[in-house]
Amino acid sequence: MHSLGPITSMQPYRFGYEAEVMLASHNWPRWGNTRIQEVLRTQRDAYSNLNNQVLHLANEGVTINQIHNRYRVPESLRQRWAVHQYHGSEFHNSRGVLNRYLGYWDGNPSTLAPLSPEESAPLYVEMMGGATAILEKARALHVEGQYRHAVELLNKLVYAEPGNQTAKDLLADSFEQLGYQYESTSIRNVHLVAAMELRNGYVAATGPVRLASDLMRGLATQQFWEGVAIRVDSNKADALKFTLNFITPDNGEKFVIEMSGGTLTSLPGYQSPQLDAVMTINRADRENVIIGQSTLAEQVQSGVAKVEGNVGVLMQLAGVLVNFDPQFEIMPGTRRVAATPAQQIQFFSSGANE
Repeated sequence: MHSLGPITSMQPYRFGYEAEVMLASHNWPRWGNTRIQEVLRTQRDAYSNLNNQVLHLANEGVTINQIHNRYRVPESLRQRWAVHQYHGSEFHNSRGVLNRYLGYWDGNPSTLAPLSPEESAPLYVEMMGGATAILEKARALHVEGQYRHAVELLNKLVYAEPGNQTAKDLLADSFEQLGYQYESTSIRNVHLVAAMELRNGYVAATGPVRLASDLMRGLATQQFWEGVAIRVDSNKADALKFTLNFITPDNGEKFVIEMSGGTLTSLPGYQSPQLDAVMTINRADRENVIIGQSTLAEQVQSGVAKVEGNVGVLMQLAGVLVNFDPQFEIMPGTRRVAATPAQQIQFFSSGANE
């Protein structure tokens, strides 16, 4: 379904009677008021129908794990090119609507805290008679064009036996056939990419993933500390406890930074009277840390940043930070080349969190 964003019932009346050109995201321009009114009403009806009919089905007991197979776009709307599955799809969006109102859980206790796929799959494979029986049935389903059924079986086998290349190749064949059938680019692409990785292995990028300097400079101080907090390994940090006042005098910002319960929190606009250290650094100088041109240790050593009190708390913090590798595999058993970790903000020193 075209991802234009919510279309309110007032939009054709507020804009549509006067507009002569419509430029929308993920689609081509439209000219002429008659055509614009037609497209706006069609998209209004499509989004309203998605919302209303999903809730209609939910009130009949259809759950989030069923809704994508039950919701159908009305035939009259399927005949309109303006609301075809160009970018999103009713598979994504119907589940999204139900998740918004009722949450991700379907009410069945067995799905509240299910086993992870790699934990449950071996049991399924054992009960289905092993890999040979699964492959035989999956090949038959594939020949019959029952690709989603074949995927259901093969996915279990691949999770149970990540090194079974025969299973991965057959699963890739089924993914590929499903990908060819979907109009939505996002659904098509995930199937085809998964098929490629199952056949050839996932090859990670050989260089670091770098974010644009302008984007990194745009991070607010609060976002900077939230990013640091996400990188904290709670298992390593559980024994740490400290309070740090953080000040950027060039823009007048002040923060209390606390580590307790294996969690780093930042509170803007406050300073703590009971603290272990105070760090003072201009925001302009902090930007050099964010974009990787310097570390806080270098800033302190050069006098650009100042620390009063126990500087050891910064070293403790640096010691529990993790450098994430964003290039992890999705399908099991597909990783063949180790990835290079993405560039991260080196909080204190270049080697403290390796």
